[in-house]
Amino acid sequence: MMIKTIEKRAMGEIVVKKSRFIANIAPAADKQEAESFIAQMKKEYWDARHNCSAYILLPETEGGSLYVHSSDDGEPAGTAGKPMLSVLQGADVAGIVVVVTRYFGGVLLGTGGLIRAYQDAVTEGLKSAELLEQKRVRQITMTLDYTLWGKLQSFLMQQEDIICNDPEYAENVKVSILVPSALTEGYVEKLIQTTNGKAVIEQGDELMINQPVSVM
Repeated sequence: MMIKTIEKRAMGEIVVKKSRFIANIAPAADKQEAESFIAQMKKEYWDARHNCSAYILLPETEGGSLYVHSSDDGEPAGTAGKPMLSVLQGADVAGIVVVVTRYFGGVLLGTGGLIRAYQDAVTEGLKSAELLEQKRVRQITMTLDYTLWGKLQSFLMQQEDIICNDPEYAENVKVSILVPSALTEGYVEKLIQTTNGKAVIEQGDELMINQPVSVM
């Protein structure tokens, strides 16, 4: 499953039977950051009847579970926080917090109407967000003779899931690439074959990177 996050705060708004639903979304690295954003939104929209919230946090360790939380903030139980959370889960996003502020328009929406409104508000907020795909990658550095560089360069240019940094030209060519962690072993074998086993190949640290993805 591809996990996505956002880089900066985003906002979306809908109006349902004169009630305004304003969704503010922000990145959140941990529970403290998420709760701080919720408190900030409650202060900013102090005159609103409800500031409902939901967040999904990345696991602290590899292989851990996502941490989820939601709050109805005075709305009927199950009509705001959990529906908002379901939209985030359906979008495969994490490291993210959303607060939907409701200004009551005088018309009761009913249970189903509230659920749809809070879900639609979150969806609208996500549409305006710059989504980033989170990828776990391994750094690989290669040092090789100039006579092998053309063949290796051609190979690297054909690989869609490799990120290639600018090479360093000295006595030999030195180039660093990032490959998906799960495919490291296979790529190392291909690199050995491409360079006829004559390149010095070193595996570096595993990193988490963010790449832009298309908007919902």
